[in-house]
Amino acid sequence: MTDIFQEVDDEVRRDKAAEFWRKYQNFIIAAAAMIVLAAGAFRYWQYEKEKAEQAAGDEFQAAIAAYESGKLNDAYGGLAKVAANSPGGYRILAQMTEAGAKASSDAPAAIAAFDALAGDASVDPLFRDAARLRAALLRVDQRNEEQAGAAALTSLAGSEGPFRRTARLALGAIALNRGEYDQAGKEFDLVLGDPEATPTERQYAERWTGLVASNRGAAK
Repeated sequence: MTDIFQEVDDEVRRDKAAEFWRKYQNFIIAAAAMIVLAAGAFRYWQYEKEKAEQAAGDEFQAAIAAYESGKLNDAYGGLAKVAANSPGGYRILAQMTEAGAKASSDAPAAIAAFDALAGDASVDPLFRDAARLRAALLRVDQRNEEQAGAAALTSLAGSEGPFRRTARLALGAIALNRGEYDQAGKEFDLVLGDPEATPTERQYAERWTGLVASNRGAAK
């Protein structure tokens, strides 16, 4: 993490906002995915601990381990099995993980999968917002989808949900890339002013606020 921030400092000194966004946009998406999975796993643990569905949990963990070790066929097969046969949170987590795995090779398919989850009234609201966030982050990097993605991020940022700060960080990064420094600064200030912001979220907002100030000064 320290190395990443050092690179950010270097970008500040060189005033290359566009290059910064191109370099770190995938990191933003990956960070959001980690937040989605962590939040979803916690909610699932709360809901499912009384049912003790150890078998589904073991299958899910095995699929994740296979994915991390590069055994993609085993991973996709395991996730599909959990998604089809397991109840509650594990099923949704498997579907979200499977959708996320498609993002790098088939973004439209991943977006469609996240949209389906976001629009499913039977899914827990936390998971639906998580899916909406992932779809929005993918859309802003797709031609002809940027406006729809930004609109979804704006909706999430204006809510009281747990993903509002991630949405604001993404909106700030988009504004920064466009040279809209006042708007970018506003988004980062909202994150810094949020009493529920995590230390990591504050770190990103502070660093990017410095990037805004540097570029705003260079533009004068």
